Amino acid sequence: MKTIDNTSTSSGTSPKKGLFAPAAHIAPLPLDRVDPEYKKLRLQVFMGIFLGYAGYYLVRKNFSLVMPDLIAQGYSKADLGFALSGVSIAYGLSKFLMGNVSDRSNARTFLSVGLLLSALTMIFMGVSSFATSSITIMFLLLFLNGWFQGMGWPASGRVMVHWFSTKERGTKMSIWNVAHNIGGGLVGPIAIAAIAIFGTWESKFYFPGMVALVVAFIAYLLIRDTPQSCGLPTIEAYKNDYPANYSESLEKELTARQIFFEYVFNNRVLWYIAFANAFVYLVRYGILDWAPTYLEEAKGFSVKETGWAYFAYEYAGIPGTLLCGWISDKVFKGRRAPATIIYMALVLVAVVVYWKNPAGNLWVDNLALISIGFLIYGPVMLIGVQALDLVPKKAAGTAAGLTGLFGYLGGALFANIAMGFIVDKWGWDGGFIMLVLACILSIVFTAFTWQREKRHLNLV
Repeated sequence: MKTIDNTSTSSGTSPKKGLFAPAAHIAPLPLDRVDPEYKKLRLQVFMGIFLGYAGYYLVRKNFSLVMPDLIAQGYSKADLGFALSGVSIAYGLSKFLMGNVSDRSNARTFLSVGLLLSALTMIFMGVSSFATSSITIMFLLLFLNGWFQGMGWPASGRVMVHWFSTKERGTKMSIWNVAHNIGGGLVGPIAIAAIAIFGTWESKFYFPGMVALVVAFIAYLLIRDTPQSCGLPTIEAYKNDYPANYSESLEKELTARQIFFEYVFNNRVLWYIAFANAFVYLVRYGILDWAPTYLEEAKGFSVKETGWAYFAYEYAGIPGTLLCGWISDKVFKGRRAPATIIYMALVLVAVVVYWKNPAGNLWVDNLALISIGFLIYGPVMLIGVQALDLVPKKAAGTAAGLTGLFGYLGGALFANIAMGFIVDKWGWDGGFIMLVLACILSIVFTAFTWQREKRHLNLV
Protein backbone atom coordinates (compact mmCIF):
# COMPACT_ATOMS: atom_id res chain seq x y z
CA MET A 1 0.00 0.00 0.00
CA LYS A 2 1.12 3.59 -0.68
CA THR A 3 2.43 5.88 2.05
CA ILE A 4 -0.58 8.05 2.85
CA ASP A 5 -1.30 11.02 5.01
CA ASN A 6 -4.98 10.37 5.61
CA THR A 7 -5.75 13.45 7.63
CA SER A 8 -9.04 15.21 7.21
CA THR A 9 -9.39 17.63 4.34
CA SER A 10 -12.62 19.24 5.36
CA SER A 11 -11.33 22.56 4.04
CA GLY A 12 -12.16 21.21 0.58
CA THR A 13 -15.87 21.06 1.37
CA SER A 14 -17.77 23.57 -0.73
CA PRO A 15 -20.34 25.92 0.77
CA LYS A 16 -22.34 25.67 -2.46
CA LYS A 17 -25.82 24.22 -2.08
CA GLY A 18 -28.27 22.76 -4.55
CA LEU A 19 -28.60 19.95 -7.05
CA PHE A 20 -25.06 20.18 -8.39
CA ALA A 21 -23.23 21.02 -5.15
CA PRO A 22 -19.87 19.18 -4.89
CA ALA A 23 -20.01 16.21 -2.56
CA ALA A 24 -18.87 17.13 0.95
CA HIS A 25 -15.67 15.60 2.31
CA ILE A 26 -16.28 13.06 5.05
CA ALA A 27 -14.19 11.68 7.90
CA PRO A 28 -11.19 9.63 6.70
CA LEU A 29 -11.48 5.86 6.63
CA PRO A 30 -9.11 3.76 8.78
CA LEU A 31 -5.76 3.25 7.03
CA ASP A 32 -6.27 -0.48 6.57
CA ARG A 33 -9.39 0.19 4.49
CA VAL A 34 -7.91 2.86 2.21
CA ASP A 35 -6.12 0.66 -0.33
CA PRO A 36 -8.94 -1.88 -0.98
CA GLU A 37 -11.56 0.87 -1.06
CA TYR A 38 -9.50 3.01 -3.44
CA LYS A 39 -8.98 0.08 -5.83
CA LYS A 40 -12.67 -0.79 -5.82
CA LEU A 41 -13.90 2.76 -6.29
CA ARG A 42 -11.37 3.66 -9.00
CA LEU A 43 -12.67 0.80 -11.14
CA GLN A 44 -16.27 1.69 -10.27
CA VAL A 45 -16.03 5.40 -11.13
CA PHE A 46 -14.11 4.62 -14.31
CA MET A 47 -16.90 2.28 -15.44
CA GLY A 48 -19.38 5.00 -14.54
CA ILE A 49 -17.83 7.68 -16.74
CA PHE A 50 -17.10 5.16 -19.52
CA LEU A 51 -20.70 3.96 -19.71
CA GLY A 52 -22.05 7.45 -19.11
CA TYR A 53 -20.00 9.02 -21.91
CA ALA A 54 -20.90 6.19 -24.29
CA GLY A 55 -24.52 6.94 -23.38
CA TYR A 56 -24.11 10.55 -24.51
CA TYR A 57 -23.21 9.31 -27.99
CA LEU A 58 -26.43 7.27 -28.18
CA VAL A 59 -28.35 10.57 -28.34
CA ARG A 60 -25.93 12.85 -30.19
CA LYS A 61 -26.13 11.83 -33.87
CA ASN A 62 -29.72 10.55 -34.12
CA PHE A 63 -30.81 13.41 -36.35
CA SER A 64 -28.43 12.26 -39.11
CA LEU A 65 -30.26 8.91 -39.24
CA VAL A 66 -33.64 10.63 -39.48
CA MET A 67 -32.64 13.08 -42.22
CA PRO A 68 -33.61 10.74 -45.12
CA ASP A 69 -37.11 10.45 -43.61
CA LEU A 70 -37.37 14.22 -43.29
CA ILE A 71 -36.14 14.70 -46.88
CA ALA A 72 -38.95 12.39 -47.97
CA GLN A 73 -41.35 14.79 -46.25
CA GLY A 74 -40.08 17.68 -48.37
CA TYR A 75 -37.25 19.25 -46.36
CA SER A 76 -34.15 20.20 -48.36
CA LYS A 77 -30.63 19.02 -47.56
CA ALA A 78 -29.55 22.63 -47.01
CA ASP A 79 -32.34 23.20 -44.46
CA LEU A 80 -31.53 20.02 -42.58
CA GLY A 81 -27.82 20.83 -42.64
CA PHE A 82 -28.63 24.16 -40.98
CA ALA A 83 -30.70 22.42 -38.32
CA LEU A 84 -27.91 19.91 -37.70
CA SER A 85 -25.36 22.70 -37.18
CA GLY A 86 -27.17 23.57 -33.94
CA VAL A 87 -25.58 20.56 -32.22
CA SER A 88 -21.99 21.51 -33.10
CA ILE A 89 -22.39 25.20 -32.28
CA ALA A 90 -24.02 24.52 -28.91
CA TYR A 91 -21.63 21.69 -28.04
CA GLY A 92 -18.52 23.84 -28.50
CA LEU A 93 -19.95 26.67 -26.39
CA SER A 94 -21.37 24.35 -23.75
CA LYS A 95 -18.19 22.35 -23.33
CA PHE A 96 -16.48 25.58 -22.26
CA LEU A 97 -19.23 27.35 -20.28
CA MET A 98 -20.77 24.25 -18.71
CA GLY A 99 -17.23 23.04 -18.10
CA ASN A 100 -16.88 25.90 -15.66
CA VAL A 101 -20.12 24.92 -13.94
CA SER A 102 -18.86 21.33 -13.85
CA ASP A 103 -15.71 22.43 -12.02
CA ARG A 104 -17.95 23.66 -9.22
CA SER A 105 -20.35 20.71 -9.25
CA ASN A 106 -20.72 17.09 -8.18
CA ALA A 107 -19.60 15.09 -11.24
CA ARG A 108 -21.93 12.24 -10.34
CA THR A 109 -25.03 14.44 -10.60
CA PHE A 110 -23.75 16.70 -13.37
CA LEU A 111 -22.95 13.93 -15.84
CA SER A 112 -26.14 11.99 -15.10
CA VAL A 113 -28.45 15.01 -15.37
CA GLY A 114 -26.83 16.12 -18.64
CA LEU A 115 -27.43 12.69 -20.15
CA LEU A 116 -30.97 12.61 -18.73
CA LEU A 117 -31.84 15.98 -20.34
CA SER A 118 -30.25 15.03 -23.66
CA ALA A 119 -32.23 11.76 -23.69
CA LEU A 120 -35.49 13.58 -22.89
CA THR A 121 -34.84 16.02 -25.74
CA MET A 122 -34.49 13.16 -28.20
CA ILE A 123 -37.58 11.43 -26.82
CA PHE A 124 -39.54 14.65 -27.26
CA MET A 125 -38.34 14.96 -30.87
CA GLY A 126 -39.66 11.46 -31.49
CA VAL A 127 -43.03 11.63 -29.79
CA SER A 128 -44.11 15.18 -30.67
CA SER A 129 -45.04 16.13 -34.23
CA PHE A 130 -44.43 19.76 -33.21
CA ALA A 131 -40.70 19.00 -32.77
CA THR A 132 -40.19 18.33 -36.48
CA SER A 133 -42.77 20.81 -37.80
CA SER A 134 -40.21 23.41 -38.93
CA ILE A 135 -36.47 23.89 -39.45
CA THR A 136 -36.37 26.60 -36.79
CA ILE A 137 -37.86 24.34 -34.14
CA MET A 138 -35.53 21.49 -35.11
CA PHE A 139 -32.52 23.83 -34.93
CA LEU A 140 -33.55 25.04 -31.47
CA LEU A 141 -34.10 21.53 -30.15
CA LEU A 142 -30.81 20.30 -31.60
CA PHE A 143 -29.06 23.35 -30.15
CA LEU A 144 -30.57 22.46 -26.78
CA ASN A 145 -29.42 18.87 -27.17
CA GLY A 146 -25.91 20.04 -28.08
CA TRP A 147 -25.87 22.16 -24.93
CA PHE A 148 -26.78 19.19 -22.74
CA GLN A 149 -24.19 17.10 -24.61
CA GLY A 150 -21.53 19.55 -23.47
CA MET A 151 -22.04 18.40 -19.87
CA GLY A 152 -20.53 14.95 -20.43
CA TRP A 153 -16.84 15.57 -21.14
CA PRO A 154 -16.17 18.11 -18.34
CA ALA A 155 -17.81 15.94 -15.69
CA SER A 156 -15.77 12.95 -16.86
CA GLY A 157 -12.65 15.13 -16.74
CA ARG A 158 -13.42 16.12 -13.15
CA VAL A 159 -13.67 12.46 -12.18
CA MET A 160 -10.45 11.64 -14.04
CA VAL A 161 -8.28 14.29 -12.34
CA HIS A 162 -9.58 13.43 -8.87
CA TRP A 163 -9.28 9.64 -9.14
CA PHE A 164 -6.26 9.14 -11.44
CA SER A 165 -2.82 10.72 -11.06
CA THR A 166 -0.93 12.63 -13.72
CA LYS A 167 1.48 9.87 -14.73
CA GLU A 168 -1.28 7.32 -15.38
CA ARG A 169 -3.85 9.69 -16.83
CA GLY A 170 -2.80 9.36 -20.48
CA THR A 171 -3.42 5.61 -20.49
CA LYS A 172 -6.65 5.82 -18.51
CA MET A 173 -8.09 8.61 -20.66
CA SER A 174 -7.17 6.83 -23.87
CA ILE A 175 -9.20 3.82 -22.67
CA TRP A 176 -12.06 6.08 -21.56
CA ASN A 177 -11.99 7.84 -24.94
CA VAL A 178 -12.97 4.56 -26.65
CA ALA A 179 -16.42 5.10 -25.08
CA HIS A 180 -17.33 7.53 -27.86
CA ASN A 181 -16.46 4.95 -30.53
CA ILE A 182 -18.58 2.32 -28.76
CA GLY A 183 -21.52 4.65 -28.15
CA GLY A 184 -21.36 6.08 -31.65
CA GLY A 185 -21.08 2.62 -33.17
CA LEU A 186 -24.21 1.43 -31.35
CA VAL A 187 -26.43 4.18 -32.76
CA GLY A 188 -26.98 2.30 -36.04
CA PRO A 189 -27.95 -1.08 -34.51
CA ILE A 190 -30.22 0.64 -31.97
CA ALA A 191 -31.97 2.52 -34.80
CA ILE A 192 -32.46 -0.78 -36.65
CA ALA A 193 -33.92 -2.32 -33.49
CA ALA A 194 -36.19 0.71 -33.05
CA ILE A 195 -37.69 0.25 -36.50
CA ALA A 196 -38.10 -3.49 -35.91
CA ILE A 197 -39.88 -2.95 -32.58
CA PHE A 198 -41.95 0.18 -33.21
CA GLY A 199 -42.12 0.37 -37.01
CA THR A 200 -41.91 4.17 -37.25
CA TRP A 201 -39.07 6.48 -38.26
CA GLU A 202 -39.74 8.62 -35.17
CA SER A 203 -38.55 5.68 -33.05
CA LYS A 204 -35.01 6.45 -34.22
CA PHE A 205 -35.32 9.47 -31.92
CA TYR A 206 -37.15 8.13 -28.91
CA PHE A 207 -35.85 4.55 -28.60
CA PRO A 208 -32.15 5.59 -28.24
CA GLY A 209 -33.41 8.20 -25.77
CA MET A 210 -35.06 5.49 -23.71
CA VAL A 211 -31.85 3.44 -23.69
CA ALA A 212 -29.87 6.55 -22.67
CA LEU A 213 -32.19 7.09 -19.69
CA VAL A 214 -31.23 3.65 -18.38
CA VAL A 215 -27.54 4.42 -18.94
CA ALA A 216 -27.89 7.72 -17.05
CA PHE A 217 -29.33 5.85 -14.07
CA ILE A 218 -26.49 3.30 -14.13
CA ALA A 219 -23.89 6.08 -14.38
CA TYR A 220 -25.41 7.79 -11.35
CA LEU A 221 -25.17 4.55 -9.34
CA LEU A 222 -21.48 4.08 -10.21
CA ILE A 223 -19.88 7.54 -10.17
CA ARG A 224 -18.51 9.24 -7.06
CA ASP A 225 -17.39 12.85 -7.03
CA THR A 226 -14.03 12.94 -5.23
CA PRO A 227 -11.99 10.51 -3.10
CA GLN A 228 -12.37 12.81 -0.10
CA SER A 229 -16.16 12.52 -0.36
CA CYS A 230 -15.65 8.77 0.19
CA GLY A 231 -13.31 9.16 3.17
CA LEU A 232 -10.17 8.63 1.08
CA PRO A 233 -7.01 10.75 0.69
CA THR A 234 -6.24 12.69 -2.48
CA ILE A 235 -5.03 10.74 -5.49
CA GLU A 236 -1.68 12.56 -5.23
CA ALA A 237 -1.19 11.22 -1.71
CA TYR A 238 -2.40 7.72 -2.56
CA LYS A 239 -0.17 7.35 -5.64
CA ASN A 240 2.65 9.55 -4.29
CA ASP A 241 2.51 11.44 -7.59
CA TYR A 242 2.66 15.18 -6.89
CA PRO A 243 2.84 17.75 -9.73
CA ALA A 244 5.05 20.80 -9.19
CA ASN A 245 3.55 23.49 -6.94
CA TYR A 246 0.95 21.10 -5.52
CA SER A 247 -0.52 22.06 -2.15
CA GLU A 248 -3.54 21.14 -0.05
CA SER A 249 -5.09 24.52 -0.89
CA LEU A 250 -5.70 23.20 -4.43
CA GLU A 251 -8.24 20.75 -2.99
CA LYS A 252 -10.61 23.63 -2.18
CA GLU A 253 -13.48 24.34 -4.54
CA LEU A 254 -12.95 27.54 -6.54
CA THR A 255 -15.30 30.31 -7.63
CA ALA A 256 -16.08 30.89 -11.30
CA ARG A 257 -14.01 34.09 -11.24
CA GLN A 258 -10.99 32.31 -9.77
CA ILE A 259 -11.17 29.55 -12.36
CA PHE A 260 -11.53 31.89 -15.34
CA PHE A 261 -9.13 34.65 -14.37
CA GLU A 262 -6.50 32.97 -12.18
CA TYR A 263 -6.07 29.61 -13.92
CA VAL A 264 -7.51 29.74 -17.46
CA PHE A 265 -7.56 33.10 -19.23
CA ASN A 266 -4.09 34.13 -18.02
CA ASN A 267 -2.56 30.69 -18.67
CA ARG A 268 -0.47 31.23 -21.81
CA VAL A 269 0.33 27.53 -22.22
CA LEU A 270 -3.38 26.67 -22.19
CA TRP A 271 -3.91 29.06 -25.10
CA TYR A 272 -1.11 27.33 -27.01
CA ILE A 273 -2.89 24.01 -26.46
CA ALA A 274 -6.22 25.52 -27.57
CA PHE A 275 -4.74 26.79 -30.84
CA ALA A 276 -3.01 23.44 -31.41
CA ASN A 277 -6.36 21.72 -30.88
CA ALA A 278 -8.06 23.94 -33.47
CA PHE A 279 -5.53 22.84 -36.09
CA VAL A 280 -5.76 19.16 -35.07
CA TYR A 281 -9.55 19.31 -35.43
CA LEU A 282 -9.18 21.07 -38.77
CA VAL A 283 -7.19 18.07 -40.02
CA ARG A 284 -9.54 15.56 -38.38
CA TYR A 285 -12.73 16.92 -39.91
CA GLY A 286 -11.11 18.22 -43.09
CA ILE A 287 -10.20 14.60 -43.86
CA LEU A 288 -13.22 12.84 -42.30
CA ASP A 289 -16.09 14.99 -43.55
CA TRP A 290 -14.68 15.36 -47.06
CA ALA A 291 -13.37 11.81 -47.54
CA PRO A 292 -16.45 10.48 -49.41
CA THR A 293 -16.48 13.42 -51.83
CA TYR A 294 -12.71 13.44 -52.36
CA LEU A 295 -12.42 9.68 -52.88
CA GLU A 296 -15.25 9.61 -55.42
CA GLU A 297 -14.31 12.79 -57.31
CA ALA A 298 -10.51 12.66 -57.27
CA LYS A 299 -9.71 8.97 -56.79
CA GLY A 300 -12.57 7.23 -58.59
CA PHE A 301 -13.82 5.20 -55.62
CA SER A 302 -17.25 3.61 -55.81
CA VAL A 303 -19.85 4.39 -53.15
CA LYS A 304 -19.21 0.97 -51.54
CA GLU A 305 -15.42 1.45 -51.53
CA THR A 306 -15.83 4.93 -50.04
CA GLY A 307 -18.08 3.57 -47.28
CA TRP A 308 -15.56 0.95 -46.20
CA ALA A 309 -12.71 3.49 -46.30
CA TYR A 310 -14.75 5.83 -44.08
CA PHE A 311 -15.46 2.99 -41.64
CA ALA A 312 -11.77 2.01 -41.50
CA TYR A 313 -10.72 5.60 -40.80
CA GLU A 314 -12.97 5.84 -37.73
CA TYR A 315 -12.19 2.46 -36.18
CA ALA A 316 -8.44 2.68 -36.79
CA GLY A 317 -8.56 5.48 -34.22
CA ILE A 318 -9.21 3.08 -31.34
CA PRO A 319 -5.81 1.28 -31.24
CA GLY A 320 -4.06 4.51 -32.25
CA THR A 321 -5.54 6.38 -29.31
CA LEU A 322 -4.73 3.63 -26.83
CA LEU A 323 -1.11 3.49 -28.03
CA CYS A 324 -0.76 7.27 -27.89
CA GLY A 325 -1.94 7.43 -24.28
CA TRP A 326 0.37 4.58 -23.27
CA ILE A 327 3.37 6.23 -24.94
CA SER A 328 2.74 9.53 -23.17
CA ASP A 329 2.59 7.79 -19.76
CA LYS A 330 5.23 5.07 -20.07
CA VAL A 331 7.77 6.44 -22.56
CA PHE A 332 7.52 10.16 -21.80
CA LYS A 333 6.66 9.86 -18.08
CA GLY A 334 3.39 11.78 -18.23
CA ARG A 335 4.44 14.33 -20.85
CA ARG A 336 1.89 14.84 -23.63
CA ALA A 337 3.71 17.23 -26.00
CA PRO A 338 6.28 14.71 -27.38
CA ALA A 339 3.66 12.09 -28.22
CA THR A 340 1.39 14.70 -29.82
CA ILE A 341 4.22 16.06 -31.96
CA ILE A 342 5.31 12.59 -33.11
CA TYR A 343 1.76 11.63 -34.04
CA MET A 344 1.07 14.89 -35.90
CA ALA A 345 4.36 14.59 -37.82
CA LEU A 346 3.25 11.13 -38.97
CA VAL A 347 -0.22 12.50 -39.80
CA LEU A 348 1.52 15.05 -42.02
CA VAL A 349 3.30 12.27 -43.93
CA ALA A 350 0.06 10.27 -44.32
CA VAL A 351 -1.87 13.36 -45.52
CA VAL A 352 0.76 14.02 -48.21
CA VAL A 353 0.59 10.38 -49.38
CA TYR A 354 -3.24 10.53 -49.40
CA TRP A 355 -3.04 13.72 -51.46
CA LYS A 356 -0.25 12.86 -53.94
CA ASN A 357 -1.03 9.18 -54.56
CA PRO A 358 -2.28 8.89 -58.18
CA ALA A 359 -5.87 7.83 -58.82
CA GLY A 360 -6.29 4.10 -59.21
CA ASN A 361 -4.00 2.98 -56.38
CA LEU A 362 -6.92 2.04 -54.15
CA TRP A 363 -4.90 0.19 -51.52
CA VAL A 364 -2.44 3.06 -51.06
CA ASP A 365 -5.31 5.50 -50.56
CA ASN A 366 -6.96 3.16 -48.07
CA LEU A 367 -3.71 2.64 -46.19
CA ALA A 368 -3.10 6.40 -46.05
CA LEU A 369 -6.64 7.06 -44.81
CA ILE A 370 -6.40 4.30 -42.19
CA SER A 371 -3.04 5.73 -41.07
CA ILE A 372 -4.55 9.18 -40.64
CA GLY A 373 -7.42 7.69 -38.63
CA PHE A 374 -5.01 5.66 -36.51
CA LEU A 375 -2.89 8.74 -35.76
CA ILE A 376 -5.24 11.74 -35.54
CA TYR A 377 -7.39 10.61 -32.63
CA GLY A 378 -4.38 10.27 -30.31
CA PRO A 379 -3.63 14.02 -30.37
CA VAL A 380 -7.37 14.79 -30.18
CA MET A 381 -7.48 12.86 -26.89
CA LEU A 382 -4.06 13.88 -25.60
CA ILE A 383 -4.54 17.63 -25.96
CA GLY A 384 -7.55 17.33 -23.68
CA VAL A 385 -5.44 15.38 -21.18
CA GLN A 386 -2.70 18.01 -21.35
CA ALA A 387 -5.22 20.74 -20.56
CA LEU A 388 -6.31 18.76 -17.47
CA ASP A 389 -2.68 18.28 -16.43
CA LEU A 390 -1.63 21.92 -16.56
CA VAL A 391 -4.28 23.46 -14.29
CA PRO A 392 -5.46 22.71 -10.75
CA LYS A 393 -8.01 19.90 -10.49
CA LYS A 394 -10.79 22.33 -9.63
CA ALA A 395 -10.31 24.14 -12.96
CA ALA A 396 -9.99 21.03 -15.13
CA GLY A 397 -13.39 21.18 -16.83
CA THR A 398 -12.99 24.83 -17.83
CA ALA A 399 -9.48 24.24 -19.17
CA ALA A 400 -10.56 21.25 -21.26
CA GLY A 401 -13.65 23.20 -22.31
CA LEU A 402 -11.51 26.02 -23.70
CA THR A 403 -9.54 23.59 -25.87
CA GLY A 404 -12.81 21.96 -26.91
CA LEU A 405 -14.30 25.32 -27.85
CA PHE A 406 -11.36 26.00 -30.17
CA GLY A 407 -11.55 22.47 -31.53
CA TYR A 408 -15.23 22.53 -32.45
CA LEU A 409 -15.72 26.16 -33.46
CA GLY A 410 -12.21 26.96 -34.69
CA GLY A 411 -11.48 23.54 -36.16
CA ALA A 412 -14.54 21.43 -36.92
CA LEU A 413 -16.83 24.23 -38.09
CA PHE A 414 -14.03 25.95 -40.00
CA ALA A 415 -13.05 22.66 -41.65
CA ASN A 416 -16.44 22.43 -43.34
CA ILE A 417 -16.66 26.09 -44.31
CA ALA A 418 -13.04 26.66 -45.39
CA MET A 419 -12.52 23.31 -47.08
CA GLY A 420 -15.61 23.76 -49.24
CA PHE A 421 -14.66 27.31 -50.21
CA ILE A 422 -11.02 26.53 -50.94
CA VAL A 423 -11.75 23.38 -52.96
CA ASP A 424 -14.32 25.29 -55.04
CA LYS A 425 -11.82 28.08 -55.73
CA TRP A 426 -8.46 26.28 -55.95
CA GLY A 427 -9.35 22.61 -56.27
CA TRP A 428 -8.34 19.71 -54.03
CA ASP A 429 -4.68 20.82 -54.11
CA GLY A 430 -5.70 24.02 -52.34
CA GLY A 431 -7.60 22.07 -49.72
CA PHE A 432 -4.67 19.77 -49.02
CA ILE A 433 -2.23 22.68 -48.76
CA MET A 434 -4.49 24.01 -45.98
CA LEU A 435 -4.44 20.61 -44.22
CA VAL A 436 -0.63 20.37 -44.47
CA LEU A 437 -0.28 23.85 -42.96
CA ALA A 438 -2.70 22.84 -40.18
CA CYS A 439 -0.49 19.81 -39.35
CA ILE A 440 2.60 22.03 -39.17
CA LEU A 441 0.90 24.68 -37.02
CA SER A 442 -0.42 22.04 -34.60
CA ILE A 443 3.16 20.85 -34.11
CA VAL A 444 4.45 24.41 -33.62
CA PHE A 445 1.87 25.35 -30.99
CA THR A 446 2.34 22.04 -29.14
CA ALA A 447 6.11 22.61 -29.12
CA PHE A 448 5.52 25.90 -27.25
CA THR A 449 4.30 23.80 -24.26
CA TRP A 450 7.44 21.61 -24.13
CA GLN A 451 9.35 23.29 -21.28
CA ARG A 452 6.34 24.23 -19.16
CA GLU A 453 5.18 20.62 -19.17
CA LYS A 454 8.62 19.39 -18.04
CA ARG A 455 8.63 21.90 -15.16
CA HIS A 456 5.10 20.89 -14.17
CA LEU A 457 6.15 17.25 -13.84
CA ASN A 458 9.36 18.11 -11.97
CA LEU A 459 11.48 16.80 -14.88
CA VAL A 460 13.80 19.86 -15.00
